[in-house]
Amino acid sequence: MEPVIIVLIILVVLVFIALIKTIQVIPQASAAIVERFGRYTRTLNAGLNIVVPFIDTIRNRIDLREQVVPFPPQPVITQDNLVVNIDTVIYYQVTDARAATYEVASYIQAIEQLTVTTLRNIIGGMDLERTLTSREEINAALRGVLDEATGKWGIRVNRVELKAIEPPTSIQDSMEKQMRADRDKRAAILQAEGVRQSEILRAEGEKQSQILRAEGEAKAAALRAEGEAQAVRTVFEAIHAGDPDQKLLSYQYLQMLPKIAEGDANKLWIVPSEIGDALKGLSGAVGNFGSLGGGSGNNGSNGGTERREKPPID
Repeated sequence: MEPVIIVLIILVVLVFIALIKTIQVIPQASAAIVERFGRYTRTLNAGLNIVVPFIDTIRNRIDLREQVVPFPPQPVITQDNLVVNIDTVIYYQVTDARAATYEVASYIQAIEQLTVTTLRNIIGGMDLERTLTSREEINAALRGVLDEATGKWGIRVNRVELKAIEPPTSIQDSMEKQMRADRDKRAAILQAEGVRQSEILRAEGEKQSQILRAEGEAKAAALRAEGEAQAVRTVFEAIHAGDPDQKLLSYQYLQMLPKIAEGDANKLWIVPSEIGDALKGLSGAVGNFGSLGGGSGNNGSNGGTERREKPPID
């Protein structure tokens, strides 16, 4: 009985193992390569799959999702003979599991080497300044070459990115000095522009102020002249309304002469020619006053009452 039990146990174990090997569950976004006696038979897709145990074997399981692979820095020589280190990142996806398994031994290593050679070819036709400012152009050219070359491997390169471009240390120092000089230059230009604008605004303000001041003075002078003209017109009208005679005018003229001579700055006083006429008028007034006084004797001789009248003096 014991040998029979042992055989039964062995058969049960073999059946269990056969069932395990027969049923293959492939996860989503994955694929598996099946070989029968070392020859490719089919590709298992996601889900539950049945294979022949001990005859069919799973050669390789491949992830069909998009993969991201960073490559270490690679030294590349530019057109102006400068060595720069460039870090690259590749985004790829396996589209054909069979080709990725049988067309190339290691597609990751193949993509890396192809990236290095293509990158050296592209950067070799550019100088350093263009290399630093043409990342999109380099990415597009690199992606085009890699996508065309990896198509037969069942690989699709979706995107290539230059993660870092590091020029030599001496060049970095020179670039930093140049950038600092450019910033200082721009700062000096902006400061000069600010001073210039400030001077222009100040000059415009002074000009406007002088214009307003001149306009105010002109208006004030016009108003002053108008007031003086009105005053002269009023005095002239008052004089004509009062109808003064020559005697009164001569008297007023002589009263104004001392005021004309007032002042410490008057070193020389010129007597106007009109003073003679004024004196004649005044002497006539005084003569008339004397004639009034001398006529009293004639009146006395006639036996009448003496009458004296003073000349009106306004």
